[in-house]
Amino acid sequence: MNKKKKAFGKILLPAILAAALLSLTACGSGDSSNTSTISNVTNESSSAVSSAHSDKTDSNTNGASTVVSSVNGEVPYSFFNDAVFVGDSVSLKLNLYVSAQRKTDSNFMGTAQFLTPGSYGTGNELKELGSDNSVHPSYNGTEMYLADAIQSMGAKKVFIMLGMNDIAVYGNDGAVKNMETVLTEIKEKNPETSIYVQSMTPIVGTAQTGSLTNENLNIYNAGLKTMCEQNGYTYLDVASVMKDSEGNLKREYCSDPDNMGVHFTDEGCKVWIDYLRTHIA
Repeated sequence: MNKKKKAFGKILLPAILAAALLSLTACGSGDSSNTSTISNVTNESSSAVSSAHSDKTDSNTNGASTVVSSVNGEVPYSFFNDAVFVGDSVSLKLNLYVSAQRKTDSNFMGTAQFLTPGSYGTGNELKELGSDNSVHPSYNGTEMYLADAIQSMGAKKVFIMLGMNDIAVYGNDGAVKNMETVLTEIKEKNPETSIYVQSMTPIVGTAQTGSLTNENLNIYNAGLKTMCEQNGYTYLDVASVMKDSEGNLKREYCSDPDNMGVHFTDEGCKVWIDYLRTHIA
């Protein structure tokens, strides 16, 4: 894979310090490894009457559309059979939650896989593989560029949430541009893959610091939405169901409200998954 061009501006010391705060690891998990979890899946059944069923269309592949049968407005877990979730340690918590739920429900979230290394960001992805301070996902024990990992997995749906480790370093506009570059590379290597861009989730109000504020995250997310509209990607506003009345991350959804204030509890993960299942178009 040809290496990307990088345009890094001067980084002020406060920005570096703010970014350093987000060398993220999943709180309370005791496991910072990147895990790809696969389970056998059967189609979910429902006793709902036919009027409760509707069809949703997955059409952002720039190719053929896939009609998905939903029940009461929710896509079945099997919808995620060919999906991969990409993110930093915020998404790593989702990975750990899904893995725990699969111990009692093997159908949970289908065979969705995860690429969620700690401290990951689009800026890191655009660095040379193996270079100093670079962070890239690993698949089957091999570190690789994201587009290559997705291709190796055979994923047809990509749910990506990144930005927390980028905003302080590259600014809102730079972080959005980095995301656009990463997504372009994914589509070039995986043209039939559908892209779902998840908004960056908020921070607990008392944990905001430097440029890492909910106001900046809102600006970043607005930029992501516009970028998705321009490129034909699906934008999913996960942040909208995570906020309290003041626009901060609800404390009951946060596992570290008095520290970093960004990682989720199991309750937060459940809300996250419920949102995805009812908002995929």
